[in-house]
Amino acid sequence: MADTNLEQLFLYEHDAGRLELLVRIAYWIAIGIVAWIYGLVTFICLVIQWFSILILGKRSQGLSDFAKGYLEYIVHRMPYMYIMTDRRPAVLPDAVKIFEETG
Repeated sequence: MADTNLEQLFLYEHDAGRLELLVRIAYWIAIGIVAWIYGLVTFICLVIQWFSILILGKRSQGLSDFAKGYLEYIVHRMPYMYIMTDRRPAVLPDAVKIFEETG
């Protein structure tokens, strides 16, 4: 069953806005600050997860979901951060899912 709401993130766009390059600098800073804080908290969660697996022998769903949210945040902002598109993502985390095509 094909989902029509799926959209490929990393596509080539020929046209680019010059003004967007200046706006992008402020966005890089804002996204960088959010990503740094989010990444730091995620690292702490992963250390806790490591000890949870070591001691209890099982993973915590909440810690895994938090780490997954961080990865989705980073991947969703990559096209804008690497100057592949002029479409600005939200600075704060939003609901995004990443899928891998199999087969």
